[in-house]
Amino acid sequence: MSETSTPKNGGDKPPSPRMKRYWRVAVLANIKDESKPKPEGVPPDAFADYDHVETVQSIQNAIETDGHETTFILADENLPYALKEYKPDICFNIAEGLGGDAREAQVPALLEMLRIPYTGSRVLTNAIALDKTLTKRIWRDRNLPVAPFQEFTSGDELVRPELKYPLFVKPAREGTGMGVDMHARVQNETELRERAKYVINAYQQPALVETFLPGREFTVGQLGRPDVKRFSRHPEWYDADGFHRLPILELKTEKTATPGIYSHAAKAQQLGEEGAPEYICPAEVEPELAKKLHHFALRGHLLLFATDVSRVDFRLDADGNPRLIEINPLPGLTPGYSDLCIQAESEGIRYEDLILEILYMAAGRWGLLEPRELPPMKKPGKKK
Repeated sequence: MSETSTPKNGGDKPPSPRMKRYWRVAVLANIKDESKPKPEGVPPDAFADYDHVETVQSIQNAIETDGHETTFILADENLPYALKEYKPDICFNIAEGLGGDAREAQVPALLEMLRIPYTGSRVLTNAIALDKTLTKRIWRDRNLPVAPFQEFTSGDELVRPELKYPLFVKPAREGTGMGVDMHARVQNETELRERAKYVINAYQQPALVETFLPGREFTVGQLGRPDVKRFSRHPEWYDADGFHRLPILELKTEKTATPGIYSHAAKAQQLGEEGAPEYICPAEVEPELAKKLHHFALRGHLLLFATDVSRVDFRLDADGNPRLIEINPLPGLTPGYSDLCIQAESEGIRYEDLILEILYMAAGRWGLLEPRELPPMKKPGKKK
């Protein structure tokens, strides 16, 4: 399934001096098809993290504003053949994969094998980040603050003594709030075992159990890498370390379809609809808390070798301390709806510029751009 379009400017715009030519860009995605019945044996929120075709079209439109040709290729079993036919210079990847415990790494792995450049994080990061338990183990072992947790594979395991009720139970390898509803918070061992076994059986994967965090919920996005100014269209965005910290977004869920819980049912609501979360960006947070959130988000990004863009979710514990929940190296990019887009828009970054920045950062990594010469660093003068 592919849909090709040509540059909207008709080719009149001269190529950037840093580009040898305009690129053929394939946008890769898995698409929601609500007209088709779900296969038997899958949970009710299966495929919730797939994108709408309108999101793909928005990404194509943004890329075409800079003169490139785009096509949409569905990331299904026919993807290798479609890639060989289209021969893209680079792929803009938002594909979620077709199933399995590291499905978000499937398309990056295929592109690596075919030696086709692509946006965002590479295979290892996408494989690890989808596994919330493994991610938490890495963060915990490198002294990042996470809530006490335990993975259940049967539901009959002994409960670790550091886990105190209420607890929160969710699938260990899903996103978009899948497997999260009002029954995810459990108050005692009977509820814990019932919920853990439900998750294990319904989602065919382990259940992640963690201490319930009752405080405010935030998400923190970042763009960049140490050499980003050599390839960015907007080098002025970035701090000296090569990263741009997007404004912190707070999620208020008290009045959602699942009060106090950021579930799939809440996330599925459009902005402003009854039952939808309230998104506050920039969030009103004390400077010290904001500093911690940005520091932990970037540290979590770097420890998982995330590349160019990611979003890290937090919740405060009962004492107001931030705890990392998960990282998304493949953040949603639906304009006006996805968290990263709301964060960018809140500081005046246009959707088109956000998409092109992700594309150009990747192009720089894969050798499609000539690096910009940076001015030499000034030598420190003598103090008077």
